[in-house]
Amino acid sequence: MDIDKIIIQNREFLKSFDFDAPEWKDIKWEPDQRKGVDPPPRQKPYPEDAELIDLIMPKDLTVGQIPLIDAIRGRQSHRKFKDAFLTLEELSFLVWSTQGIKEIDGDGVWTKRTVPSGGARHPFVTYLIVGRVEGLKTGLYRYVPFEHKLLFLKEGDSELPSQVTKACFGQEFVGNSAVVFVWATIPYRTEWRYSLTGHKDIAIEAGHVCQNLYLACEAIGAGTCAIAAYDQKIMDQLIGVDGVDEFTIYLSPVGKVST
Repeated sequence: MDIDKIIIQNREFLKSFDFDAPEWKDIKWEPDQRKGVDPPPRQKPYPEDAELIDLIMPKDLTVGQIPLIDAIRGRQSHRKFKDAFLTLEELSFLVWSTQGIKEIDGDGVWTKRTVPSGGARHPFVTYLIVGRVEGLKTGLYRYVPFEHKLLFLKEGDSELPSQVTKACFGQEFVGNSAVVFVWATIPYRTEWRYSLTGHKDIAIEAGHVCQNLYLACEAIGAGTCAIAAYDQKIMDQLIGVDGVDEFTIYLSPVGKVST
């Protein structure tokens, strides 16, 4: 395996797409949107009898009122968390800050949210591995942005922190957090509009989401640390995704910190 060759290939991925490159000259890559294919669901479906948990609505939030300049000044990565619980209102604020919906297209194509996304496609699903949140059982949840609710997926046990730590190559502070935000991507949401040029967008947009989490954490006396070092297969299994049409792309543990 030529490591240098792989590095160069990965660098090419970071560049703007070269439509005139010889290798793409004869490839038909018209997006499905232009072909008249119906768009994929803007939200991952869930069973009718699923257990949904109400969150505090954005208009009713009272936390996170510090000036933006203070949040930016204070923003840093935290790897030591207190044993304190997050409140349900604080968690409501964090999920809304990262994937909350502000406007919905009546034609079923796009949503405008609290973070930017190419074509307003928003290819992410937020999973929450909850350890210490008031009023919530330990376990796995999914944020349902259209309803601004949590979908309960499965209850955790005493092994959950060690499972999360193992998935992150032994980084113990991840398992010691109050809640781990795990963002999975459904690439076809972006591919439908941009075909093979959309994958760079997905990678960039994961950063938008996580930066909002950093700033929102600063606003409530919490901290986080973005994690890109994780075992893909283990993390995908932990949140219950197939690893092909939906897979983990980024994660970030959150907990209360000393201020």
